[in-house]
Amino acid sequence: MPLAVLRSRALAGMRAPEVTVEVHVASGLPTFTIVGLADTEVRESRDRVRAAIRNSGFEFPPGHITVNLAPADLPKESARYDLPIALGILAVSAQLPAEQLDGYEFAGELSLSGELRPIRAALAMSVAVQSAGSPRPRAFVLPSENAAEAALVPGARILPANSLLQVFEHFNATDGANCLTAAPSALIAPAQDPADFADVRGQAQARRAIEIAAAGGHSALMVGPPGSGKSMLAARLPGILPPMTLAEALESAALQSIAGGFCATRWQRRPFRAPHHSASSVALVGGGTVPRPGEISLAHHGVLFLDELPEFERKVLEALREPIEAGQVTISRAARQTDFPCRFQLLAAMNPCPCGYLGHPQRACRCTPDAIARYQGRISGPLLDRIDLQLAVPAMSAGDLLDAPAGECSAAIAARVAVARERQWARQQTTNADLSSSELELYCQPDAAAAALLRAAIERLHWSARAYHRVLKVARTIADLAGSERIGSVHAAEAVQYRRALHTVA
Repeated sequence: MPLAVLRSRALAGMRAPEVTVEVHVASGLPTFTIVGLADTEVRESRDRVRAAIRNSGFEFPPGHITVNLAPADLPKESARYDLPIALGILAVSAQLPAEQLDGYEFAGELSLSGELRPIRAALAMSVAVQSAGSPRPRAFVLPSENAAEAALVPGARILPANSLLQVFEHFNATDGANCLTAAPSALIAPAQDPADFADVRGQAQARRAIEIAAAGGHSALMVGPPGSGKSMLAARLPGILPPMTLAEALESAALQSIAGGFCATRWQRRPFRAPHHSASSVALVGGGTVPRPGEISLAHHGVLFLDELPEFERKVLEALREPIEAGQVTISRAARQTDFPCRFQLLAAMNPCPCGYLGHPQRACRCTPDAIARYQGRISGPLLDRIDLQLAVPAMSAGDLLDAPAGECSAAIAARVAVARERQWARQQTTNADLSSSELELYCQPDAAAAALLRAAIERLHWSARAYHRVLKVARTIADLAGSERIGSVHAAEAVQYRRALHTVA
Protein backbone atom coordinates (compact mmCIF):
# COMPACT_ATOMS: atom_id res chain seq x y z
CA MET A 1 0.00 0.00 0.00
CA PRO A 2 1.28 3.48 -0.84
CA LEU A 3 3.09 5.16 2.04
CA ALA A 4 5.30 8.27 2.23
CA VAL A 5 7.43 9.27 5.23
CA LEU A 6 8.81 12.79 5.81
CA ARG A 7 10.39 14.66 8.74
CA SER A 8 9.33 17.84 10.50
CA ARG A 9 9.61 19.39 13.99
CA ALA A 10 7.30 20.03 16.94
CA LEU A 11 7.79 22.46 19.82
CA ALA A 12 8.11 21.54 23.49
CA GLY A 13 9.36 24.61 25.32
CA MET A 14 12.85 25.34 24.02
CA ARG A 15 13.15 21.92 22.41
CA ALA A 16 12.03 21.07 18.88
CA PRO A 17 11.66 17.27 18.87
CA GLU A 18 11.52 15.44 15.55
CA VAL A 19 8.10 14.54 14.12
CA THR A 20 7.65 11.80 11.52
CA VAL A 21 4.91 12.67 9.03
CA GLU A 22 3.47 9.45 7.56
CA VAL A 23 0.99 9.74 4.68
CA HIS A 24 -1.06 6.75 3.53
CA VAL A 25 -3.69 6.49 0.79
CA ALA A 26 -6.16 3.59 0.65
CA SER A 27 -9.13 2.82 -1.55
CA GLY A 28 -12.54 3.78 -0.32
CA LEU A 29 -14.66 6.87 0.17
CA PRO A 30 -12.71 10.13 -0.20
CA THR A 31 -11.76 11.19 3.33
CA PHE A 32 -8.82 13.04 4.86
CA THR A 33 -7.85 12.20 8.46
CA ILE A 34 -4.99 13.55 10.59
CA VAL A 35 -4.03 11.61 13.73
CA GLY A 36 -1.25 12.00 16.30
CA LEU A 37 -2.50 14.41 19.00
CA ALA A 38 -3.03 17.26 16.53
CA ASP A 39 -4.70 20.47 17.69
CA THR A 40 -7.22 22.55 15.77
CA GLU A 41 -4.65 24.42 13.65
CA VAL A 42 -3.13 21.13 12.48
CA ARG A 43 -6.50 19.52 11.73
CA GLU A 44 -7.52 22.57 9.69
CA SER A 45 -4.55 21.90 7.40
CA ARG A 46 -6.74 19.37 5.55
CA ASP A 47 -8.58 22.17 3.76
CA ARG A 48 -5.46 24.29 3.20
CA VAL A 49 -3.48 21.36 1.79
CA ARG A 50 -6.29 20.21 -0.50
CA ALA A 51 -6.76 23.70 -1.97
CA ALA A 52 -2.99 24.34 -2.25
CA ILE A 53 -2.38 21.07 -4.14
CA ARG A 54 -5.18 21.72 -6.63
CA ASN A 55 -4.38 25.41 -7.13
CA SER A 56 -0.73 24.53 -7.76
CA GLY A 57 -1.78 22.37 -10.72
CA PHE A 58 -1.47 18.93 -9.09
CA GLU A 59 -4.00 16.16 -8.74
CA PHE A 60 -5.47 15.53 -5.31
CA PRO A 61 -5.68 11.71 -5.02
CA PRO A 62 -9.05 10.05 -4.44
CA GLY A 63 -9.54 7.56 -1.64
CA HIS A 64 -9.01 7.50 2.11
CA ILE A 65 -5.98 9.64 3.12
CA THR A 66 -4.52 9.13 6.58
CA VAL A 67 -1.77 11.37 7.97
CA ASN A 68 -0.03 10.21 11.14
CA LEU A 69 2.15 12.63 13.10
CA ALA A 70 4.44 10.50 15.25
CA PRO A 71 5.15 10.16 18.12
CA ALA A 72 1.47 10.08 18.96
CA ASP A 73 1.89 11.25 22.57
CA LEU A 74 3.66 14.50 21.60
CA PRO A 75 1.22 17.43 21.21
CA LYS A 76 1.31 19.02 17.73
CA GLU A 77 0.27 22.63 17.15
CA SER A 78 0.46 25.36 14.46
CA ALA A 79 0.26 25.16 10.69
CA ARG A 80 3.94 24.26 10.14
CA TYR A 81 2.97 20.73 9.07
CA ASP A 82 1.13 21.93 5.95
CA LEU A 83 4.19 21.63 3.70
CA PRO A 84 5.30 18.10 4.73
CA ILE A 85 1.71 16.84 4.56
CA ALA A 86 1.25 18.25 1.04
CA LEU A 87 4.58 16.80 -0.14
CA GLY A 88 3.67 13.45 1.39
CA ILE A 89 0.39 13.38 -0.54
CA LEU A 90 2.22 14.20 -3.78
CA ALA A 91 4.78 11.47 -3.06
CA VAL A 92 2.26 8.81 -2.12
CA SER A 93 0.27 9.55 -5.30
CA ALA A 94 3.44 9.12 -7.44
CA GLN A 95 3.52 12.77 -8.52
CA LEU A 96 6.82 13.29 -6.64
CA PRO A 97 9.74 10.85 -6.26
CA ALA A 98 9.47 9.79 -2.60
CA GLU A 99 13.05 8.52 -2.37
CA GLN A 100 14.42 12.03 -2.86
CA LEU A 101 12.74 13.32 0.30
CA ASP A 102 15.23 11.53 2.55
CA GLY A 103 17.84 13.84 4.04
CA TYR A 104 15.42 16.77 4.34
CA GLU A 105 13.14 18.24 6.96
CA PHE A 106 10.17 20.45 6.15
CA ALA A 107 8.09 23.14 7.85
CA GLY A 108 5.79 25.77 6.41
CA GLU A 109 2.23 27.04 6.33
CA LEU A 110 0.45 26.89 2.97
CA SER A 111 -1.97 29.45 1.62
CA LEU A 112 -4.89 28.26 -0.50
CA SER A 113 -2.94 29.26 -3.61
CA GLY A 114 0.06 27.14 -2.64
CA GLU A 115 2.28 30.02 -1.46
CA LEU A 116 4.36 29.46 1.67
CA ARG A 117 3.74 31.70 4.65
CA PRO A 118 6.22 32.31 7.51
CA ILE A 119 6.07 30.22 10.66
CA ARG A 120 6.93 30.71 14.30
CA ALA A 121 10.06 29.26 15.99
CA ALA A 122 12.09 28.69 12.81
CA LEU A 123 15.32 29.40 14.68
CA ALA A 124 14.55 26.92 17.46
CA MET A 125 13.80 24.25 14.85
CA SER A 126 16.96 25.05 12.91
CA VAL A 127 19.02 24.59 16.09
CA ALA A 128 17.38 21.20 16.65
CA VAL A 129 17.95 20.10 13.03
CA GLN A 130 21.62 21.06 13.19
CA SER A 131 22.22 19.34 16.53
CA ALA A 132 20.26 16.18 15.71
CA GLY A 133 23.44 14.12 16.02
CA SER A 134 23.58 12.54 12.59
CA PRO A 135 26.93 12.60 10.73
CA ARG A 136 25.42 14.95 8.17
CA PRO A 137 22.50 17.06 9.42
CA ARG A 138 19.46 17.16 7.18
CA ALA A 139 18.73 20.17 5.00
CA PHE A 140 15.83 22.25 6.26
CA VAL A 141 13.19 23.46 3.76
CA LEU A 142 11.07 26.31 5.06
CA PRO A 143 9.43 29.60 3.90
CA SER A 144 11.75 32.24 2.45
CA GLU A 145 10.74 34.81 5.09
CA ASN A 146 12.20 32.55 7.80
CA ALA A 147 15.47 31.82 5.98
CA ALA A 148 17.60 34.63 7.45
CA GLU A 149 16.49 33.72 10.97
CA ALA A 150 17.15 29.98 10.56
CA ALA A 151 20.52 30.59 8.85
CA LEU A 152 21.90 32.20 12.03
CA VAL A 153 22.72 28.67 13.23
CA PRO A 154 26.33 27.90 12.24
CA GLY A 155 26.58 25.12 9.65
CA ALA A 156 22.83 24.85 9.06
CA ARG A 157 21.80 24.08 5.48
CA ILE A 158 18.67 26.16 4.95
CA LEU A 159 16.66 25.89 1.72
CA PRO A 160 14.16 28.77 1.47
CA ALA A 161 11.10 28.32 -0.75
CA ASN A 162 8.27 30.58 -1.84
CA SER A 163 5.65 28.01 -2.81
CA LEU A 164 4.68 24.36 -2.91
CA LEU A 165 5.34 24.37 -6.65
CA GLN A 166 8.92 25.56 -6.14
CA VAL A 167 9.60 22.76 -3.64
CA PHE A 168 8.08 20.24 -6.06
CA GLU A 169 10.32 21.45 -8.89
CA HIS A 170 13.36 21.15 -6.63
CA PHE A 171 12.76 17.41 -6.17
CA ASN A 172 11.35 16.73 -9.64
CA ALA A 173 13.97 18.50 -11.76
CA THR A 174 14.86 16.34 -14.79
CA ASP A 175 18.08 18.14 -15.72
CA GLY A 176 19.70 17.54 -12.32
CA ALA A 177 19.54 21.22 -11.39
CA ASN A 178 18.08 22.05 -7.99
CA CYS A 179 15.63 24.93 -7.85
CA LEU A 180 16.20 25.77 -4.17
CA THR A 181 19.44 27.50 -3.28
CA ALA A 182 20.89 27.19 0.21
CA ALA A 183 20.65 30.43 2.16
CA PRO A 184 24.07 31.85 3.10
CA SER A 185 25.02 31.96 6.76
CA ALA A 186 23.51 35.08 8.24
CA LEU A 187 26.41 37.12 9.60
CA ILE A 188 24.76 40.06 11.32
CA ALA A 189 27.03 42.53 13.05
CA PRO A 190 25.75 43.43 16.53
CA ALA A 191 24.16 46.87 16.47
CA GLN A 192 25.35 49.54 18.88
CA ASP A 193 22.97 50.44 21.68
CA PRO A 194 21.81 54.03 21.05
CA ALA A 195 21.27 54.75 24.77
CA ASP A 196 24.51 56.09 26.29
CA PHE A 197 25.38 56.95 29.88
CA ALA A 198 26.90 60.21 28.62
CA ASP A 199 23.32 61.50 28.41
CA VAL A 200 22.86 61.12 32.18
CA ARG A 201 23.69 64.24 34.21
CA GLY A 202 24.53 63.93 37.89
CA GLN A 203 23.25 60.92 39.90
CA ALA A 204 26.78 59.73 40.64
CA GLN A 205 25.72 57.18 43.26
CA ALA A 206 23.00 55.70 41.05
CA ARG A 207 25.43 55.45 38.13
CA ARG A 208 27.90 53.69 40.39
CA ALA A 209 25.24 51.24 41.58
CA ILE A 210 24.19 50.42 38.00
CA GLU A 211 27.85 49.77 37.14
CA ILE A 212 28.14 47.38 40.10
CA ALA A 213 24.93 45.64 39.03
CA ALA A 214 26.30 45.19 35.51
CA ALA A 215 29.68 43.95 36.74
CA GLY A 216 28.24 41.25 38.99
CA GLY A 217 24.91 40.47 37.32
CA HIS A 218 23.01 41.80 40.35
CA SER A 219 19.36 42.79 40.62
CA ALA A 220 18.58 46.37 41.65
CA LEU A 221 15.70 48.53 42.88
CA MET A 222 15.76 52.30 42.35
CA VAL A 223 13.55 54.45 44.57
CA GLY A 224 13.06 58.13 43.83
CA PRO A 225 10.59 60.86 42.88
CA PRO A 226 9.19 61.27 39.34
CA GLY A 227 11.70 62.64 36.84
CA SER A 228 14.81 61.79 38.82
CA GLY A 229 16.22 59.62 36.01
CA LYS A 230 15.29 56.06 37.06
CA SER A 231 13.98 54.96 33.65
CA MET A 232 16.85 56.71 31.88
CA LEU A 233 19.41 54.82 33.97
CA ALA A 234 17.61 51.52 33.42
CA ALA A 235 17.55 51.90 29.64
CA ARG A 236 21.34 52.26 29.62
CA LEU A 237 22.15 49.11 31.58
CA PRO A 238 22.16 46.75 28.53
CA GLY A 239 24.73 48.99 26.82
CA ILE A 240 27.37 48.37 29.49
CA LEU A 241 26.85 44.61 29.81
CA PRO A 242 29.46 42.33 28.18
CA PRO A 243 28.76 41.31 24.56
CA MET A 244 26.69 38.17 24.14
CA THR A 245 28.44 34.96 23.18
CA LEU A 246 27.17 33.09 20.13
CA ALA A 247 25.53 30.46 22.35
CA GLU A 248 23.78 33.14 24.43
CA ALA A 249 22.65 34.98 21.30
CA LEU A 250 21.21 31.81 19.76
CA GLU A 251 19.38 30.88 22.96
CA SER A 252 17.95 34.37 23.37
CA ALA A 253 16.96 34.62 19.71
CA ALA A 254 15.34 31.16 19.84
CA LEU A 255 13.11 32.31 22.70
CA GLN A 256 12.15 35.43 20.72
CA SER A 257 11.42 33.19 17.74
CA ILE A 258 9.20 30.85 19.79
CA ALA A 259 7.22 33.86 20.98
CA GLY A 260 6.95 35.13 17.40
CA GLY A 261 8.90 38.34 18.02
CA PHE A 262 12.37 37.70 16.60
CA CYS A 263 13.99 40.83 15.15
CA ALA A 264 17.24 40.47 13.20
CA THR A 265 18.28 44.04 14.03
CA ARG A 266 18.62 43.04 17.70
CA TRP A 267 20.88 40.06 17.01
CA GLN A 268 23.53 39.68 19.75
CA ARG A 269 22.12 42.64 21.67
CA ARG A 270 21.12 42.06 25.27
CA PRO A 271 17.31 41.92 25.56
CA PHE A 272 15.64 44.76 27.42
CA ARG A 273 12.06 43.94 28.36
CA ALA A 274 9.89 46.54 30.09
CA PRO A 275 6.33 45.18 30.48
CA HIS A 276 3.55 47.53 31.55
CA HIS A 277 2.41 47.24 35.16
CA SER A 278 -0.95 45.88 33.98
CA ALA A 279 0.76 42.67 32.77
CA SER A 280 -0.70 39.43 34.12
CA SER A 281 1.30 36.66 35.76
CA VAL A 282 0.94 34.56 32.58
CA ALA A 283 2.32 37.42 30.48
CA LEU A 284 5.24 37.84 32.86
CA VAL A 285 6.09 34.22 33.67
CA GLY A 286 4.71 32.45 30.61
CA GLY A 287 1.90 29.98 30.05
CA GLY A 288 -1.19 29.49 27.96
CA THR A 289 -2.92 26.37 26.66
CA VAL A 290 0.11 25.89 24.44
CA PRO A 291 2.83 27.20 26.79
CA ARG A 292 4.82 30.13 25.46
CA PRO A 293 7.66 32.07 27.09
CA GLY A 294 6.76 35.10 29.19
CA GLU A 295 8.62 38.34 29.71
CA ILE A 296 11.10 36.80 32.14
CA SER A 297 12.17 34.26 29.50
CA LEU A 298 12.22 36.85 26.72
CA ALA A 299 14.65 38.77 28.96
CA HIS A 300 16.95 35.71 29.17
CA HIS A 301 20.61 36.86 29.14
CA GLY A 302 19.35 40.43 29.35
CA VAL A 303 17.43 42.89 31.53
CA LEU A 304 13.86 42.80 32.83
CA PHE A 305 12.83 46.33 33.85
CA LEU A 306 9.74 46.70 36.03
CA ASP A 307 8.85 50.38 36.26
CA GLU A 308 6.28 51.52 38.84
CA LEU A 309 6.92 48.28 40.75
CA PRO A 310 4.16 48.69 43.40
CA GLU A 311 1.56 49.10 40.65
CA PHE A 312 2.00 45.46 39.54
CA GLU A 313 -0.46 43.03 41.09
CA ARG A 314 0.87 41.34 44.21
CA LYS A 315 0.52 37.81 42.78
CA VAL A 316 2.40 38.88 39.65
CA LEU A 317 5.37 40.09 41.68
CA GLU A 318 5.34 37.03 43.93
CA ALA A 319 5.57 34.82 40.83
CA LEU A 320 9.06 36.28 40.27
CA ARG A 321 10.53 34.96 43.50
CA GLU A 322 11.51 31.46 42.34
CA PRO A 323 12.68 32.39 38.80
CA ILE A 324 15.00 35.12 40.15
CA GLU A 325 17.04 32.47 41.97
CA ALA A 326 16.47 29.37 39.82
CA GLY A 327 17.07 30.93 36.39
CA GLN A 328 14.39 28.63 34.97
CA VAL A 329 10.61 28.49 35.07
CA THR A 330 8.50 25.34 34.77
CA ILE A 331 4.99 25.80 33.36
CA SER A 332 2.75 22.88 34.27
CA ARG A 333 -0.52 22.17 32.54
CA ALA A 334 -2.81 19.15 32.61
CA ALA A 335 -1.54 17.82 29.28
CA ARG A 336 2.09 18.95 29.36
CA GLN A 337 4.96 20.42 31.35
CA THR A 338 7.32 22.91 29.74
CA ASP A 339 10.60 24.45 30.92
CA PHE A 340 11.87 27.82 29.76
CA PRO A 341 15.20 29.41 30.79
CA CYS A 342 14.95 32.83 32.44
CA ARG A 343 18.37 33.91 33.66
CA PHE A 344 17.61 37.63 33.58
CA GLN A 345 18.85 40.67 35.46
CA LEU A 346 16.00 42.30 37.36
CA LEU A 347 15.94 46.09 37.46
CA ALA A 348 12.99 47.81 39.12
CA ALA A 349 11.96 51.37 39.87
CA MET A 350 9.35 52.95 42.08
CA ASN A 351 8.30 56.18 43.77
CA PRO A 352 8.76 56.44 47.54
CA CYS A 353 5.06 57.12 48.12
CA PRO A 354 1.77 57.40 46.15
CA CYS A 355 2.27 61.07 45.30
CA GLY A 356 5.97 60.45 44.60
CA TYR A 357 7.45 63.32 46.61
CA LEU A 358 8.30 61.82 49.99
CA GLY A 359 11.70 63.27 50.98
CA HIS A 360 11.74 65.73 48.05
CA PRO A 361 13.76 68.87 48.97
CA GLN A 362 11.40 71.32 47.21
CA ARG A 363 7.98 69.65 46.98
CA ALA A 364 5.91 68.57 49.95
CA CYS A 365 4.52 65.06 50.22
CA ARG A 366 0.70 64.94 50.51
CA CYS A 367 0.48 61.30 51.62
CA THR A 368 -0.52 60.14 55.08
CA PRO A 369 1.78 57.73 56.95
CA ASP A 370 -0.78 54.95 56.48
CA ALA A 371 -0.92 55.56 52.71
CA ILE A 372 2.89 55.47 52.51
CA ALA A 373 3.01 52.24 54.52
CA ARG A 374 0.36 50.60 52.31
CA TYR A 375 2.12 51.71 49.14
CA GLN A 376 5.54 50.47 50.19
CA GLY A 377 3.96 47.33 51.66
CA ARG A 378 2.92 46.21 48.19
CA ILE A 379 6.49 44.98 47.79
CA SER A 380 6.70 41.89 49.97
CA GLY A 381 9.65 41.23 52.25
CA PRO A 382 10.60 37.93 50.52
CA LEU A 383 10.77 39.68 47.12
CA LEU A 384 12.70 42.66 48.51
CA ASP A 385 15.06 40.23 50.20
CA ARG A 386 15.99 38.82 46.76
CA ILE A 387 16.98 42.21 45.31
CA ASP A 388 20.71 42.80 45.74
CA LEU A 389 20.95 46.59 45.38
CA GLN A 390 18.37 48.97 46.84
CA LEU A 391 19.32 52.56 46.18
CA ALA A 392 17.93 56.06 46.32
CA VAL A 393 17.73 58.17 43.17
CA PRO A 394 17.06 61.63 44.65
CA ALA A 395 15.58 64.61 42.87
CA MET A 396 18.14 66.82 41.16
CA SER A 397 18.51 70.50 41.96
CA ALA A 398 18.45 73.11 39.23
CA GLY A 399 22.22 73.50 39.45
CA ASP A 400 22.83 69.76 39.11
CA LEU A 401 20.48 69.56 36.16
CA LEU A 402 21.70 72.60 34.22
CA ASP A 403 25.36 72.93 35.17
CA ALA A 404 26.52 69.33 35.54
CA PRO A 405 28.91 68.18 32.79
CA ALA A 406 28.13 65.27 30.54
CA GLY A 407 28.51 61.95 32.26
CA GLU A 408 31.04 59.25 31.50
CA CYS A 409 30.21 57.39 28.30
CA SER A 410 28.93 53.81 28.23
CA ALA A 411 32.04 52.53 26.45
CA ALA A 412 34.31 53.51 29.37
CA ILE A 413 31.98 51.95 31.93
CA ALA A 414 31.60 48.81 29.80
CA ALA A 415 35.38 48.39 29.72
CA ARG A 416 35.54 48.30 33.52
CA VAL A 417 32.58 45.93 33.67
CA ALA A 418 34.27 43.59 31.18
CA VAL A 419 37.47 43.47 33.27
CA ALA A 420 35.47 42.67 36.42
CA ARG A 421 33.54 39.94 34.60
CA GLU A 422 36.81 38.43 33.33
CA ARG A 423 38.11 38.26 36.91
CA GLN A 424 34.94 36.48 38.00
CA TRP A 425 35.06 34.02 35.12
CA ALA A 426 38.73 33.19 35.70
CA ARG A 427 38.08 32.63 39.41
CA GLN A 428 34.72 30.84 39.51
CA GLN A 429 33.34 30.37 35.98
CA THR A 430 30.18 32.36 36.77
CA THR A 431 29.03 35.83 37.82
CA ASN A 432 29.06 36.84 41.47
CA ALA A 433 25.27 37.04 41.53
CA ASP A 434 25.06 33.33 40.65
CA LEU A 435 27.44 32.05 43.31
CA SER A 436 26.09 29.19 45.41
CA SER A 437 26.39 29.04 49.21
CA SER A 438 29.38 26.69 49.02
CA GLU A 439 31.09 28.94 46.46
CA LEU A 440 30.59 31.94 48.76
CA GLU A 441 32.80 30.21 51.32
CA LEU A 442 35.54 29.81 48.74
CA TYR A 443 35.49 33.11 46.86
CA CYS A 444 33.88 35.73 49.13
CA GLN A 445 35.92 35.64 52.31
CA PRO A 446 36.14 39.16 53.86
CA ASP A 447 39.18 40.30 55.81
CA ALA A 448 38.96 40.83 59.57
CA ALA A 449 37.81 44.47 59.40
CA ALA A 450 35.18 43.72 56.75
CA ALA A 451 33.93 40.69 58.70
CA ALA A 452 33.48 42.82 61.83
CA LEU A 453 31.60 45.48 59.87
CA LEU A 454 29.27 42.91 58.31
CA ARG A 455 28.62 41.28 61.68
CA ALA A 456 27.59 44.64 63.12
CA ALA A 457 25.32 45.30 60.14
CA ILE A 458 23.60 41.91 60.54
CA GLU A 459 22.87 42.56 64.20
CA ARG A 460 21.69 46.13 63.70
CA LEU A 461 19.64 45.67 60.50
CA HIS A 462 18.33 42.17 61.29
CA TRP A 463 19.26 40.67 57.94
CA SER A 464 18.23 37.21 56.88
CA ALA A 465 20.86 34.70 55.75
CA ARG A 466 19.84 35.41 52.14
CA ALA A 467 20.29 39.17 52.63
CA TYR A 468 23.76 38.64 54.14
CA HIS A 469 24.79 36.41 51.25
CA ARG A 470 23.63 38.97 48.73
CA VAL A 471 25.55 41.76 50.44
CA LEU A 472 28.62 39.52 50.39
CA LYS A 473 28.18 38.97 46.64
CA VAL A 474 27.85 42.72 46.02
CA ALA A 475 30.98 43.34 48.11
CA ARG A 476 32.82 40.74 46.02
CA THR A 477 31.81 42.61 42.85
CA ILE A 478 32.97 45.95 44.29
CA ALA A 479 36.30 44.34 45.12
CA ASP A 480 36.54 42.98 41.56
CA LEU A 481 35.94 46.46 40.14
CA ALA A 482 38.72 47.72 42.39
CA GLY A 483 41.06 44.89 41.36
CA SER A 484 41.26 43.52 44.91
CA GLU A 485 41.68 39.81 45.63
CA ARG A 486 40.13 40.10 49.10
CA ILE A 487 36.95 41.81 50.29
CA GLY A 488 38.04 44.76 52.43
CA SER A 489 36.14 47.01 54.82
CA VAL A 490 35.76 49.69 52.12
CA HIS A 491 34.09 47.20 49.78
CA ALA A 492 31.85 45.82 52.52
CA ALA A 493 30.83 49.31 53.68
CA GLU A 494 29.76 50.32 50.19
CA ALA A 495 27.78 47.09 49.78
CA VAL A 496 25.96 47.72 53.06
CA GLN A 497 24.94 51.18 51.82
CA TYR A 498 23.08 49.55 48.94
CA ARG A 499 21.13 47.27 51.30
CA ARG A 500 18.68 49.63 52.90
CA ALA A 501 15.16 49.08 54.15
CA LEU A 502 12.68 50.64 51.74
CA HIS A 503 11.39 53.29 54.16
CA THR A 504 14.93 54.57 54.80
CA VAL A 505 15.71 54.88 51.10
CA ALA A 506 13.19 57.65 50.69
